[in-house]
Amino acid sequence: MIIAKTVEEVRSQVREWRKEGLTVGLVPTMGYLHEGHASLIDKAVSMCDRVVASDFVNPTQFGPGEDLEAYPRDFDHDCQLLEAHGCHMVFHPSVDEMYPDGNGKTDTYIEILDDMPKQLCGKTRPIHFRGVCTVVGKLFNIVMPDKAFFGQKDAQQLAIIRRMVRDLSYGIEIVGCPIVREEDGLAKSSRNTYLNAEERQAALVLSQAIRMAEKMTAEGETDAEKVLAAMREHIEKEPLAKIDYVSAVDGVTMAPVTEIKGNVLIAMAVYIGKTRLIDNCSVNA
Repeated sequence: MIIAKTVEEVRSQVREWRKEGLTVGLVPTMGYLHEGHASLIDKAVSMCDRVVASDFVNPTQFGPGEDLEAYPRDFDHDCQLLEAHGCHMVFHPSVDEMYPDGNGKTDTYIEILDDMPKQLCGKTRPIHFRGVCTVVGKLFNIVMPDKAFFGQKDAQQLAIIRRMVRDLSYGIEIVGCPIVREEDGLAKSSRNTYLNAEERQAALVLSQAIRMAEKMTAEGETDAEKVLAAMREHIEKEPLAKIDYVSAVDGVTMAPVTEIKGNVLIAMAVYIGKTRLIDNCSVNA
């Protein structure tokens, strides 16, 4: 597996692959990889001739007081996982390589201006999706992939990237991949490592609430607020849990909905102790 640290290294290698007529897939990550990321690599390998993974903790998507410095990192482990799953190149740039102005800042951003990034996670993380769109747009320009792979766990991010690709005519196929869970149901996340044993057990209220929503809608409940109220009640029984949001939105536009009709995303962010975890499910009625 090639380890590239500069933009030019990536572009040079991709040009060689293109000369051979090979298709290229991109898996953007912030590193500290787990089985969820591995599933994205596996999907990319199955659909593309060559796969590039980025491994970069992007400063522009972290707001003041968020966990940028504390965000877990283990590049050696990441490389082992990527190589084991057939990744052909990992792009591991410095902050200055991605943001040449220094200090992880830029004067040029990609930003969706409607309410889409203001819903769900955007309510309490107002600059987050501007940073996500900017770094993903840069990665698209650097790698110029045929396909890019994102996890459904970050469902709002996936929807926003799809909108960005459409609006800016990138011509890249965006492939969404299912949530990967632990055996007890907890969605895989790099932030799960922040949890102590008691918090790890408490975190199961998220997936339990998701299963509750899936069961209620499968049994015919179409009143979104009834579903959300039941979920909130269950989560609030856990003393270590503090709800950021539990919401139902249109699965494409992220606009709030009151009725479970068509493609609806039920999503949540919950603090377990100091750790903010997310989970979601898509339901149809």
